[in-house]
Amino acid sequence: MNSIDRTLKILREKEIKDSIYFNVVHELASAMNLIIEKHPEYEKENIFGRLMEAEKVLEFSVPWRDDTGKVHVNRGYRVQFNSVLGPYKGGFRFHPSVDLDLFKALALEQTLKNALTGLPMGGAKGGSDFNPKGKSDTELMRFCQSFILRIFSHIGENIDIPAGDIGVGNKEIGYMYGMLKNLRGKHELGALTGKQPGFGGSLIRPESTGYGICYFAQFIERQRKGDLRDKRVVISGYGNVAWGVAKKMEQLGAKVVTLSGSDGYIYDEAGICGEEKLNFLLTMRTLKNRSVKEYSKRFSVPYYPAEKPWGVQGDIYIPCATQNEICYEDAKKIAQNKGSYMVEGSNIPCTSDAQNYFIEQDYLFIPSKAANAGGVSVSFLEMSQNAQLLMWSERQVDRKLKEIMSQIFDNLVTTKMKYSLSNYVLAANISALERLSRAEMIYQYV
Repeated sequence: MNSIDRTLKILREKEIKDSIYFNVVHELASAMNLIIEKHPEYEKENIFGRLMEAEKVLEFSVPWRDDTGKVHVNRGYRVQFNSVLGPYKGGFRFHPSVDLDLFKALALEQTLKNALTGLPMGGAKGGSDFNPKGKSDTELMRFCQSFILRIFSHIGENIDIPAGDIGVGNKEIGYMYGMLKNLRGKHELGALTGKQPGFGGSLIRPESTGYGICYFAQFIERQRKGDLRDKRVVISGYGNVAWGVAKKMEQLGAKVVTLSGSDGYIYDEAGICGEEKLNFLLTMRTLKNRSVKEYSKRFSVPYYPAEKPWGVQGDIYIPCATQNEICYEDAKKIAQNKGSYMVEGSNIPCTSDAQNYFIEQDYLFIPSKAANAGGVSVSFLEMSQNAQLLMWSERQVDRKLKEIMSQIFDNLVTTKMKYSLSNYVLAANISALERLSRAEMIYQYV
């Protein structure tokens, strides 16, 4: 039994049945096998086994008091997966659906994503099963302060630099940073990213993931001797990623025609563009009844309750909501649109069955670990600005973001040719694992 099979056997015995984390590891095994054919020394050193286990897993209680005085207790997590390339970097997610299995999977994906950027960042992910929906600002503040109180000794600008994710915007980051400053007794601007511009944050950070996705689509179009002008884009969600995609697609000449929420989706034939519509996406998140139906009511467009947008005909499909939102049946609907392609926006938005279907059908499919690296890239640019006590213009940040995304795309194309691969999923996995493996061999921690 080789080291890869041994690692899979060990994890299969350790992890829960149908583990999201194990499925990610299993997907990476085929990529590592191809790497070992070119680098047999990685087999002896069990590089795959070393890369597939988290370096540190934190699990803790987070008690907090609501506005009536009642005390609640939530569970907090931080998975510091790998630091061979640099300090841990990855977001905090506040959502009732999270658990340790999900955070291990997301932390591993974050490690690969950060490796693809070429920047000196390790990978981590964390958060809590706390639900920020319906909470007052004072309740959010108390929870964030309690959360950071329990994890502050494990984070820092040279240790672990968290950012925002689902349920964590610059308001929550602000509460956490304020508590961190009081605990440290000093400013440590680089310890958290996603701060508000003017207070240590970077311009276009909220839009950056969406912007990076659009640049990836632009690179694909150029490779196909086309451009984005007049392309119909079908997306899910209406959070920061969807908002960023809609903004940048309008600038590049394409048209986003759908949005979705947990209640269903809307279809806007005219396109989700223009200041009024784009700003309403931000307003929707502040409404007490958070529902994509509000967009339908505001702009008089069709609303489809309890449905997903994947049956809508489009040129480009970009899931921007959450993990595992596209199942096998959804993938079949999407792949029927000949000539279209998918650029994953959210983290792990496709189930394993859906992803395998796309690959089997030879459907052009860009995985999230490559396509949505724009967010963490601008987080790194925020850290760079903090270290130099500078604030770059929106144009400077956007230009640097596009350069990073271009480098990622070029590396994928090169890897795809080098290994004679048929899809970009393998290319992304190999490109990331190669960089991580080289670093493991150089540092030789064991």
